[in-house]
Amino acid sequence: MKGSFCRLIKKIVPVLCFVLFHSTSFSQRFTDLVNPYIGTAGHAHVFLGANVPFGAVQLGPDNVFRGWDWCSGYNYTDSIIKGFSHTHLSGTGMPDLGDVLIMPFTGIIKTGKVTPEDPTAGCSSRFSHKKEKVRPGYYAVTLDDYNINVQLTATERVGFHQYKFPAGSTARILIDLKEGIGDKATETYLEKVDDSTLYGYRYSKGWAPDQRLYFAIRLSKAMQQFDIYNNDKQQAGRSAKGDGVKGFISFDKAPAVVFLKVGISPVSAENAMANIKAEIPHWQFDKVVKDADAKWNQELGKIVIHTKDATAKRIFYTAMYHTMIDPAAFNDVNGEYRGPDKNVHKGSFQNYTILSLWDTYRALNPLYTITQPNRVNDMVNTMLHIYQQQGKLPIWHLAGNETNLMPGMSGVQIVAEAYLKGYRGFDTALAFEAVKNTSLRDEFGLNYVKSLEYIPHNKVQESVAKAMEYCISDGSIALMAKHMGRNEDAALFAKRALYYRHYFDSTTKFFRGKNEQGEWNKTFGPGRTSHPWIDDYCEGNAWQYTWLVPQDVEGLIQLLGGDEAFIRRLDTFFRIKIEFDPQSPPDISGMIGQYAHGNEPGHHTTYLYTYAGDPGKTAEKVRYILKEQYLDSTDGISGNEDCGQMSAWYIFSSLGFYPVFPASGAYVLGSPLFDKATLQLPGGKKFTVETVGNSEKNIYIQSVSLNGKPWPKTYIFHKDIMNGGTLRVVMGNKPNAKFGKPAVNRPKSMY
Repeated sequence: MKGSFCRLIKKIVPVLCFVLFHSTSFSQRFTDLVNPYIGTAGHAHVFLGANVPFGAVQLGPDNVFRGWDWCSGYNYTDSIIKGFSHTHLSGTGMPDLGDVLIMPFTGIIKTGKVTPEDPTAGCSSRFSHKKEKVRPGYYAVTLDDYNINVQLTATERVGFHQYKFPAGSTARILIDLKEGIGDKATETYLEKVDDSTLYGYRYSKGWAPDQRLYFAIRLSKAMQQFDIYNNDKQQAGRSAKGDGVKGFISFDKAPAVVFLKVGISPVSAENAMANIKAEIPHWQFDKVVKDADAKWNQELGKIVIHTKDATAKRIFYTAMYHTMIDPAAFNDVNGEYRGPDKNVHKGSFQNYTILSLWDTYRALNPLYTITQPNRVNDMVNTMLHIYQQQGKLPIWHLAGNETNLMPGMSGVQIVAEAYLKGYRGFDTALAFEAVKNTSLRDEFGLNYVKSLEYIPHNKVQESVAKAMEYCISDGSIALMAKHMGRNEDAALFAKRALYYRHYFDSTTKFFRGKNEQGEWNKTFGPGRTSHPWIDDYCEGNAWQYTWLVPQDVEGLIQLLGGDEAFIRRLDTFFRIKIEFDPQSPPDISGMIGQYAHGNEPGHHTTYLYTYAGDPGKTAEKVRYILKEQYLDSTDGISGNEDCGQMSAWYIFSSLGFYPVFPASGAYVLGSPLFDKATLQLPGGKKFTVETVGNSEKNIYIQSVSLNGKPWPKTYIFHKDIMNGGTLRVVMGNKPNAKFGKPAVNRPKSMY
């Protein structure tokens, strides 16, 4: 009997091990692979804290604001926390938000202002990363000065706080409506509704010139005492209004645990309370943590990669995580939101804010057309309603405000791309009206586009940058109009898409600014000379803007002298070093020669070799950037993360393809990083990229097959991906001179 039992165990154990192993890999917790600290130091400006995918609430710690590298409110190099606020930006080059700062503390009430010169004033506390824990949807830290354990989690519109105070202490909680991240409170209001409820709002002026945020706070314990101040002056009564209202909740003897639920709303405090009741009707903190983790796990699992490189896996899933922090929800559970016209609207779609479109139209929004099909229609509907309320598509929208930051009308590309990729969950006639009318406006140099076909540099700053972006928009509209059968419009915008040629100086072979008389800008310098960063270009120089013609790469190749001359010019671009210009913006980073990966205008440039028949050099550059400029460290992103664009570049490039001109629907092949990657698509479909012979040395594509059939092209279409199937890529340690060489197999700009 004993021998039979042992033989049975020997048979069962291998089977059990097989089942357990495969069950674990199938039910992988992708959240375990995310390192939220990546990009929290240096210039990346990444948000750190608790949130859910695309949530309105981004609840996390704020350090004392010390300048540009604290745009997100937090920098890993800091050691002081002034509180935990509910709205943040992730990866931007401008600071704002930081609304409704809450800070638990012990001892006497402190009303002093925390400053870089006096960071321990007020209620701030030192902290250590050793006592800090963060994962998607969850943040925890111990405040060393008070020995308070803080844990945070969130739903879409509600931040959930858990505080554990030291026993026997006088426990207090600060609600600070004056503090923000680089903005200024203009009017704040706080009201005690009952012993466990507070209502209020914070109006502020910063990057968003007229921001209005309403909130409601529900406590798990009735307040023993509530004191209210405006700046440092105590106010009588249950409410106060001013430009710096602060509330202090006090307990003579600290409860073992205090929970706070903080709902936010762009409309009203009543709506904020309704958000609390709808999203967290209980006090089960751990349940909300688990639910947040599940939401992240579901979204992260939309792309499953297989690689032996554990570091690359962490970088990839952290990049996925970064692509879903923004855009952020900007409405209430009842559908209400506040538009740029400052009126309250109600929509049947999910409204969004934090639209960093100059950055994200290049790779992030194209990624959403694959991974977020349900949200793409909502994003387009958001933009179309903004068009109706402010008269143009958004440029850089923040908290119901048009900031007009960055050159171009980048919302045009995103709407056109969605339409051309088959999205129809919006009014297509309105969509075309919006892209056309936005591009035919008279602001930001567009009037000169109509009258001169170019923008005079002495009339409009960043004239070349604006014009190049307008040409990309016009190329996108031309494709959309052609698809709709609007031939007259298609011809007009196809013509305008080529206006970039007016800026090409054949003597220097650079794009340059010129005045109304057609005279070149005399302060021109392709690298350091004079002030090329601010005269004609935006966050770049003449070298970098040479390549910003994704809508007509073939025409650019001819301007530069044909395939061989084009390739030589690219080689020079990636090799040439110019003396550092102290006047250049600090986010000009990630340099390879004159290529700046830390900034978006160049993100497609590595893939341009392929248009000239040399995909091997594309592979070399892409692999180098993937390996050298994305690291599993706090300073692991070169340049601002820019609301997910830097990470979207990594995701596409590591999968092996990239959308050089998004509206075309084509993705240019590069150098897949992983052994296998599977995209989970709607309707249960899957698209898999399998590599054969992939390694650190085998970076060059030798041959490709799609669904078992030879695929000689160096690009694939969006429809090829969304139909599902397998792209099999054979890799080698030397370029295949025949692959991608014939013109018929190269990508084109317009299809």
